[in-house]
Amino acid sequence: MRRIIFMAQRPRLKYRIRRMLVTGKAYLALSLISMTVVLLLGLGGIVQNVLAASPVQSMKGFAASVSGSFFASLLGMELPHMDKQEEKSPVSASRLASFLVRWMTELNPDDPKSLLALEMPGMDRDSAVLLRPGSGGGGEAPEDHEPGQDLPSDEEDLNETPSPESGASPDVSEPSPEPSAAPEKPDASKAPGPGDRQTTEGRKVVFIYHSHNRESWYPELKEGTKDPNSDTVNVTLVGKRMADQLEKRGIGTVHSDKDYASTVKGYNWNYSYKYSLQTVKEAIAENKDLKIFFDIHRDSQRRSKTTATIGGVAYAQVYFIIGHRNPNWEKNEAFANSIHQMLEKKYPGLSRGIWGKTAATGNGEYNQSVSPDSVLIEIGGVDNTLAECYRTADVLAEVIAEIYWERQGAVKADAPAQTK
Repeated sequence: MRRIIFMAQRPRLKYRIRRMLVTGKAYLALSLISMTVVLLLGLGGIVQNVLAASPVQSMKGFAASVSGSFFASLLGMELPHMDKQEEKSPVSASRLASFLVRWMTELNPDDPKSLLALEMPGMDRDSAVLLRPGSGGGGEAPEDHEPGQDLPSDEEDLNETPSPESGASPDVSEPSPEPSAAPEKPDASKAPGPGDRQTTEGRKVVFIYHSHNRESWYPELKEGTKDPNSDTVNVTLVGKRMADQLEKRGIGTVHSDKDYASTVKGYNWNYSYKYSLQTVKEAIAENKDLKIFFDIHRDSQRRSKTTATIGGVAYAQVYFIIGHRNPNWEKNEAFANSIHQMLEKKYPGLSRGIWGKTAATGNGEYNQSVSPDSVLIEIGGVDNTLAECYRTADVLAEVIAEIYWERQGAVKADAPAQTK
């Protein structure tokens, strides 16, 4: 009897065992797949951090990669009374896939040009990430345009564009107008001057150069000129002004006004930083004491986005550009921030902040790996005058000199402790 009951229960037992095995296999398979996905994501994150040490992959990168409608749609999921537009939801599989690709690779599937941007210089140079905001304006990123390209037009800016000022003469010996009510204007008696003992004693410690040396300004060129570039009146005059002002403050400075378009055989604007890097290396070979490097540019934005009025006087605003392709870009950013913060304190409104660029959005290195104290500075835009740029160059020289002498004082103060 028992044998009969056992035989009757055998099919049920087999069924239960088979069911348990099938369920276990499915569970095991799902666990392995989940584990694999997690490991791949982790490895992908590690590789990304190694290959691109940039804050682009932070939430700033997320915000820059998706449209406002994406966030509006996400809010709509939690706020049922939020107004919704009658359009296809941005939270679609294709858009999410596009975002994931951009987030992980910095490539835009909707823009085929981005697939080549990493290997072909100059194809996608306009995008940047704001690292430190400045009081000089909103979140407009600096713009870089190749000579001959059409610049963005703005009717308001065109109407505001001034004619050359009386102070716009290329003679850098002419003093710039001082702001009548500049906040926290430093005491001129405390600043090192030509007669002061505080000097670098003949050592050249600052190098100023220009990767895009022909960048100029509409007010300084012939009326009707469409291309704001010149081989005579250009940003090299601003660099020379800044170099002279640093020298007056006791800081030995070398300035290069090399014109690459006329001196480089087979010149290609897209390889400007390759040419200027050679200039930097030659300068270092001739002056072993060079520690600080400034690549001075002129931005391509219009007047309303590149001009500040301080004490009733117009100044060309500045951007600081940091290349994240340089593995030690944080040190360069720290140096730029010391200048930026002092400008914010003494001349609020002059700085438009510090911006970072990766290899996917431009050169990405900007010769900044040669020194932790190497920075690219954009001074003014196409509608500023030379006089306005001179005033800003004077302010920058004043601030940089103050930072330099503060550093030297700190080094001297630490010297006795190091010898003990």
